[in-house]
Amino acid sequence: MDLVMLKEYLPFLIPLVIVQLALGITAFVHVLRHPNYRFGNKVMWAIIVILVQIIGPVVYFAFGRDEE
Repeated sequence: MDLVMLKEYLPFLIPLVIVQLALGITAFVHVLRHPNYRFGNKVMWAIIVILVQIIGPVVYFAFGRDEE
């Protein structure tokens, strides 16, 4: 029964996973390349981006990234 439900939701899950990975990788690369942050430091933002799935990168781009 669970496999049938997974196949039903798969068309919605695949794009969500792709967006999550793209956003996470983009934010992580940005954290590693830029030395200045509005709040916190490089280690803190790297942990947040990696561990807090979709919300972490969004919070980083909204509040952590310094306007250079």
